[in-house]
Parts: sequence; C-alpha cells; structure tokens
Amino acid sequence: MRGYRPVPPRGAGAAPRAPLCYQGVMTPARVASTPPSPAVASALRTLAVERAGIAQLESALAGPLGAAFDRATAVIGAAQGRVIVSGMGKSGHVGRKIAATLASTGTPAYFVHPGEASHGDLGMIRADDAVLALSWSGETPELADIITYARRFHLGLVAITANADSALGRAADVALVLPKAEEACPNGLAPTTSTTMQLALGDALAVALLEARGFTAQDFRIFHPGGRLGAKLTLVRDLMHRGSRLPLVKAGSTMAEAVVEISAKGLGCVGVVGAEGRLVGIITDGDLRRHMRPDLLTAGVEDVMTPGPQTIAPETLAAAALDLLNSRKITTLFVIDERAQPCGVVHLHDLLRLGAA
Repeated sequence: MRGYRPVPPRGAGAAPRAPLCYQGVMTPARVASTPPSPAVASALRTLAVERAGIAQLESALAGPLGAAFDRATAVIGAAQGRVIVSGMGKSGHVGRKIAATLASTGTPAYFVHPGEASHGDLGMIRADDAVLALSWSGETPELADIITYARRFHLGLVAITANADSALGRAADVALVLPKAEEACPNGLAPTTSTTMQLALGDALAVALLEARGFTAQDFRIFHPGGRLGAKLTLVRDLMHRGSRLPLVKAGSTMAEAVVEISAKGLGCVGVVGAEGRLVGIITDGDLRRHMRPDLLTAGVEDVMTPGPQTIAPETLAAAALDLLNSRKITTLFVIDERAQPCGVVHLHDLLRLGAA
C-alpha cells in the first residue's frame, strides 16, 4: 500500500503504543506517521520559508528598519496630493495592491506603470504627490524615468528594495531596505518570499497611515459602499424605521391599544414611552403569547412590557446592530437619541435584506 510503512514488532515488556489524535479522531501511530503528499509537502515548505521571511522583516522593523519606516510614513503623510506607486513585474503587481489598500484606507494613491510613464504617463504625477517605488534589486531600468522625474521636481521618494546601495536606494529620500530572505522557489529565482515581504510592508504602511490620520469605520464606509462590506458599514440611522412607522404607545395605555399598534406597524413590537417621551418599555409578539389570558386586552401595558429594553444609537454600524441582536436573541431594537427618546426601530429582517449578515 502506497505510503504505508510496517510497524516493527515491540519487544516483550515494551510499553503499549499510545494512540495518536488526528483531526479529533483517535488513530493508530502508523496512520498518523503517514507522510503528506508531495504537493502538500511542497506547500508546507513554501509557507515555512515565507513565514521565516516575515519573521526577518518583523525583526528588522524592531531594529534599524524602524527608523526608516517612521521617516517613510512622515514623507507619505506630508504629501498634499496622492501617493504614486510604481514597480515592474511582480513588484508592479504588489504595487497595484498597495496602491489600492492605501486609497481605500484614507491615503489617496494611484499606480503608474513605469513603462507607460516613459511614454507620457509621467504627466499623471503632480507637484504635490509622493512616489513609492518597489524594486527588489533596486536596479530596475524601467523605473529610471520615474526616479529622475521625482528628483527633478523634488517629490518625496520612498523606495522598497533589498539593496540600499542600488540606484533606487541611493536616489530615495527614504529607503525601506528589506532583509535578503530566502525565496520559497526551490531554484531561488521566482519572486515568492520577496513579494510576500513587500506586500506585508505595504500593508504596514497603509495601516500606520490610517491610524495617524484617525481614519474611522465611517470613513471606510465612504470608500466601500458596495457588497457585503458596504452593508456592514451602513449606519443604523440609514435603515431604521422612523416617523409614522414607529410603533409607540403611552404609559397608562391598555393592552388593546398596544395590540392595535403592533398590528398596524407590522414590526412585531411596540414601545412604551413615559411622560417625557422617553422609552420605558417594550412589548413584543412573544410577550403577548406569554401573557395570554382572558383579561389581557383590558390590562395595562405596564403589566406586560419588559422595562428598560435594549436600545441602540443611530450612529451604530449595521454590523454591530446585527451582533447585538444575535447575542441577545432578539429581533428588534429601538433606536434612541441623546434624550433617550425613541427615534427609530431596526428589525433583524432589515439587516438581512441589506446583506449585513
């Protein structure tokens, strides 16, 4: 049988072989020792090598690279225009992703292909922009015109390279010098670990700039209005029922009035407000079932309501509202303003229709 190795017999008096646990199942030792397939073994080696590269990058940031990183965030953060990201080949692909991450987290950014830059796209770069150039060797000839342009017009130039003494490294205002880690490619040729480190450092730059700008979830929503992410970043005030759609009765009302209001508004609940208009309780369809008795309709709402109901603020994110509904095992939340007066209602179905789940 392929992958099976016979287990040698144990001598007399040897301790019993303990079973091993494989993905939660107790298995004989010989099953657990079956080696992974060649493809899985290759994948594990790749991840191990790239993980070692990230560890080297982390150590470098905790040391000399940290000071350069501080200067790089200052140069990029001071730019009044955009961050022009450029790179060739695999560095270019990573650069496109870095530009997209920067732009979506509050740092305006744009990718300019170095080959196209030499044929007119340099005109896309403005005097108040900064340039972030990626090249593992630092000697990518296609970057020469962008480097010259940045120096000529005194643009901030940040380099991500593994060679501080390269043409790019020497020309840059700040060179973020990556550790020369082993590539995961067994031939040491295909950019693997190197591009992983470039990407990780680009993410670190974007997050550092995000935090420095005080970029909030509400700001993030402006750039991500579509899809499930946009739905989760929607605010409760944008989807709550309000005005005449609010199911409310005054304290002292009868349950007959409360049932009429629940039926008319169709949200499965009614809020009870006190003399100052503050929300003092809630009655749900479930409360009606639990309190069903012959005199229910003549009872006062205070006899049935749940006092001090769970509420939410209008500026709360839809994702947070959904988490609260799930954790409390309820379907409806009253939205209250700064005076503790109800200004809206959000229902679980509203969040499901939005796509926040």
